[in-house]
Amino acid sequence: MAITKKKLESELSEAFIKLQRDLIGRGPQETKTYIVGDMIIVRFKGVLTIEEKHLVKQHNGRKLVKQARQILREMYSENFEEIVERYTNCTVQSSHSDISTKTGERIEVFVMDTDVEKAFGWI
Repeated sequence: MAITKKKLESELSEAFIKLQRDLIGRGPQETKTYIVGDMIIVRFKGVLTIEEKHLVKQHNGRKLVKQARQILREMYSENFEEIVERYTNCTVQSSHSDISTKTGERIEVFVMDTDVEKAFGWI
């Protein structure tokens, strides 16, 4: 039986949560993955730690949190990309990430070498 789009999106979300718990000690409060053509977009809600929530109240603190998160993302980018490739059997061509210090959300975007929806026969 072929996997559904919703099921794959859910499995990717769970794998990302597990990775973050293993690497950082805590995961996001909520994760939602969207497969759109040749992109996989992941939205993490509630990612800021208590310390980061205090820091983002100050301009320099916001810059510091974004910088630290960018460094962490670069350290673990291969781990994130490996998950996407393992679950989709497609190659990640590039990946991008940003965090909002205002909402405490982080977005990950993975650009794939193929249209994932077509590869799985969903469209």
